[in-house]
This record gives sequence, C-alpha cells and structure tokens, in this order.
Amino acid sequence: MSTTPTAEPGRAQNGTTAAATNGPAHPGYRTLWRWHFYAGLFVMPFLLVLAITGTLYCFQPQIEPLLYRQQMVVAPQAVPRLPANVLLARARAAMPPGSVATTAVITRDPQRSAEFVFRLADGTQQSVYLNPYNGDLLGTLSVERRLMQVDRMIHRKLLLGKPGELLMELAACWTLVMIGTGIALWWPRGKSTARAVLLPRLGLKGRPLWKSLHGVIGIWLALGALAFVLTGLPWTGSWGKQFKAFATATKLGAPPGAWGGLPLRSSVPGAQPDRADHASATGAHATHADMDSMPGMVMDDLPLPLTPWAAGNFSVPSSSASDAAQPLSLGHIVALAASLGITDGYSIVLPNSATGVYTLSWFPANPRDERTLYVDQYSGAILKDIRYGDYGAIAKAVSYGTSLHMGRYFGVANQILCAAISVGLAALAATGFVMWWKRRPQRSLGAPSRERAAPPMRGWKAGLVLLGVVFPLMGATLVAVWLLDRLAFGRDSRPELNEVA
Repeated sequence: MSTTPTAEPGRAQNGTTAAATNGPAHPGYRTLWRWHFYAGLFVMPFLLVLAITGTLYCFQPQIEPLLYRQQMVVAPQAVPRLPANVLLARARAAMPPGSVATTAVITRDPQRSAEFVFRLADGTQQSVYLNPYNGDLLGTLSVERRLMQVDRMIHRKLLLGKPGELLMELAACWTLVMIGTGIALWWPRGKSTARAVLLPRLGLKGRPLWKSLHGVIGIWLALGALAFVLTGLPWTGSWGKQFKAFATATKLGAPPGAWGGLPLRSSVPGAQPDRADHASATGAHATHADMDSMPGMVMDDLPLPLTPWAAGNFSVPSSSASDAAQPLSLGHIVALAASLGITDGYSIVLPNSATGVYTLSWFPANPRDERTLYVDQYSGAILKDIRYGDYGAIAKAVSYGTSLHMGRYFGVANQILCAAISVGLAALAATGFVMWWKRRPQRSLGAPSRERAAPPMRGWKAGLVLLGVVFPLMGATLVAVWLLDRLAFGRDSRPELNEVA
C-alpha cells in the first residue's frame, strides 16, 4: 500500500528481477500500480499536512494549557469560584468599547481559568481569561490566531477558504483509491508467508527494503486510514453538505422540526401575540423572515469549541420579549444547566439582542451524552432540547465517528491511537517518496508503464464508477486523470523488466 508516487515492484537484492524470485506479476498488477501511483502523487502532500495537523489537534487538551499557561491555568484555592455573572461583568469591563460578549466557556476544573469570548468592533473574536477565585484579568487571546484554531483551519481548508476545503475533500476521496489499490498490490500470492507480508524484511537493502517497509506499514494502517477518511468526510464542504441534506431529508439526521424548523418564541406577560406566535399555535412553519434570530447565522457559525454534527446547518431559534422585561443572569442559566445534569465542559452562547436566546452546547467524550439547548433569556423556558436519542441513525453514527476521529471517545488511549495512525500515514508518504525518488527516470514523471494487454478488470472499473457516483467531485477528477493519462503520457509505454513483481 502506498501514499505517494511510489512503489515499484523492484529488483531483488542480488540484482535479479523480482519476477525471477517471486514469479511473474499477476494480470492487472501494473494497471493497479499505475492508479496507485497517481493517487499517491496527488495525496502525498495533503496526507503529510493532515497527519501533522491532526496529531496536534488531537492533543489540544494537553497542548493549549502548556502554550497559554498564563491565561488558562490558575492555582486551585479553597474558596468558592465567583458567580458566572460577576466574572462576565468583569470581563466586559476589561474589553474595549464596542466589544460584545458572545460565549461563556463553563468548566468546573479547579485549575482552569474562566473564559469568555468577545466579538470586537472590527469583527474579530478574542477570548478573555480571568482568575475565577478573585476575578483578576489573566490575559486575552485571539480566537482566530491561537495555535489550535490555525491548526484546525489548515487541517480543514489549508487556510485557503473554499478552494482549500475542496482540495482536502478530494485528497480524502483519492485516499480511498490509494488504500484499495495498495491492498491489492500487497495481497500475498504464490508462496508468500504471513511473516513476509506482515513484517518488514530488514535484511534487504536499497529499494527492496523501502518497499518492504512501505507495504507493511501500509497494510497495518489500512483500517485506521479508512476510518479516518470515512469519519472525516461528513465534515467536508461539498460532499459533507450534501450528506447532511440527505440525512435530514430521510429523517436519519437531525430530528424533524428542530433547530429553526418551527417558529420558537416565548410568551411574555403583557406582550401581544404576534404572527409568529399564531403560527406556532397552529403548527405552521416559519420562513427566515418570520424568525428574529441573528441574520443568516447557523450553528456552524457560532463560536462553540465543538458543535454536534446533527445540528450544524440548522438556524438558531429566538425568544421574544418586551423591552421592559429583564433577562435572566448567566448565573441563573448555569444553575439551570446543572439542574439538568450539565455541569462541566460546555459552552453558552449569550443573547445579543432583545430576541436572542441562551444556547448551551455540550459535546462530551461519549456521544450518547451530547446535548444542545436553547433557553429563553427572560423566562428560562427551554425552547428546544436536542439529545443523542433525538438523532437519526446517520447522525448517531457520525457523532461516534467524530468522537473517535478527534481522539475524545476513550481518553488518552484514543489520542495515542489517532496519533499513531497519523504518524504512520506520514511515514507512508515519506517511504513512498523515497521509493519513487530511487527509481525515477530522467525528465519523466516516472509513472509505472502500461500492460501490453490489460485484463478487463470489470470489478475495479465498477468500483471506480461507484466512487465517482457517490463522490461526484472525485468522479470528475477520475475522468480528468484518465484523460490526462491517455493524452499526456502516451500510449506506447513498454514495461521494464525491473517493474515486474
């Protein structure tokens, strides 16, 4: 299995061809190798980026307190923490004019500071940290520029916006081709022993040694790499968006009528019922114009550290109140959350208008405990309470996949496993590059030559067509690569003896 413009079947150590020692290559081998080469050629640089950024992000809980110790870490004290609304007031006082508090990060860890996120007058976001025991200001950090946010944006979009997001999606799809062809090339045949195919042959030298290392690493990581790809694709910008739409349309994603599907407004004493209240009473659906939420905002836009996948594309509902009504304090909302069993490791998005709501997002390690609530800022009524049990089958599966993908599900062991797979994938890219470098011809890409008479390979062709249908963006590039291979790299390539395996 390869991840780069890579693997050549190679010569045996004594200079004879591999064919002389292992028998002739099976029909279709060179065709598979050629597609493996093209997949690796494209995937290699992205795979290195994904491996490095993914490993860093996996250890976010350990890395950030080390990097930003002054802001995030405090000495535990025997006195109670100050009320959340007192800390919020002090954070507001520390910020420049025009700043708006958007999010409170709630934690019960005695060694962690209190964190509040503000939107500044220039539109940027900044986290403010205070000592929760005495209210002292510990410092601020840019939300957009802190290391883990930059790392996350590189992992998802290469810091290139939508084009980068599409490139990463394509790299994930082509990794499926690379995995499939790599397993087929590795598959033991003839008199191969289990040890020869599952353990590296360290007694070899030169290209055969690199090939042995590459194949063994690849086969051990194939399942993990496949899991990484499949759990990451639902978050992609093109296919992931369509996948969410499919899950919602088939009632396998978010629950019906949730997250903006119905006009949710609280009833304020003395306030006259409006058109939206009537619509709610009659069960009619609201348009975006009917809803008095933040214009155009969806859950993916909220400054939440982690947002449940099932709720990602639903609009934020709003509450309704008269100007004379007094909103509940943040401390009241924290107490309400505690009464509902939500006590630690969650975020509260603060209402920033007379019709806004408190939005609580709890995304713990175990997806079964996921919960997101919208609370009326005046009455404390729960407008919407979405739990794991309300998700459809697809949303449930994606939630588990996301928790595993991020190294959250079973603690440090999950982090180490994800890091090992990521580092292994980087090693695959490196060994594949070395193999290509050692066999590259002068002034040529070095693609494996075509077979004189390739077999029909109907199963492989059907598989590629299926991939192209399921992932249309990849389908377009498959056709492009096939045309480029036919038109740019000629039709009369002849196999070299040292390419036979």
